[in-house]
Amino acid sequence: MHILLIEDDLDLGQALLQALQLDGFTVQWLRSVAATPPVPDTNEIAAVLLDLTLPDGQGMALLRHWRRAGLAVPVIVITARTALQDRLDGLDAGADDYVLKPFHVPELLSRLHAVLRRSARQACEEWTLGTLRIAPRRHEAWQGDALLALSPREFRLLVELAREPGTVVAKNVLAQRLEPLGDALDAATLEVHISNLRKKIGAQRVVTVRGVGYRLQP
Repeated sequence: MHILLIEDDLDLGQALLQALQLDGFTVQWLRSVAATPPVPDTNEIAAVLLDLTLPDGQGMALLRHWRRAGLAVPVIVITARTALQDRLDGLDAGADDYVLKPFHVPELLSRLHAVLRRSARQACEEWTLGTLRIAPRRHEAWQGDALLALSPREFRLLVELAREPGTVVAKNVLAQRLEPLGDALDAATLEVHISNLRKKIGAQRVVTVRGVGYRLQP
């Protein structure tokens, strides 16, 4: 999954970048309001980590603008502002969580996984879709009690489909999500990965909607 990190502090930003990458995320790190897109592309990102105090503006204004524009991905505010009213303002503006600096990076990662889990409508760390179980943080998946031998890209593809179970995910969206920091996968390569995934989890679990994309059957 791809995370948008907006944090101007070099040391903290570098530490978060490394921690997120070690946890299996891809990350785009931006350090100012000017560098941030007016509305992040929800086809690419799974969540946003947002500092409130940036060198050229306020993260709170960004958050309010994004929510008014319909951005629905989870946003976690990270800030040194400790006043109760600041926390209430952040949550009222649409933040899914509010983390005070200084914080322990493992706690932030756990909070990030929690909001991603809620976004996928899952109740615990292991996502359950019928007989299929997925542990995004451990990069493991099971069909019943059998551990699935998935390649890293097959696992990422499964997680991206599982984020929206029962919903059709467009081919171009999947192609970009699998390579968020580079050129999107070409259609032929994506179809190969879909075919390989079907062989491992069951052909009926991944439905092709012709001319549109793919849907994971819950």
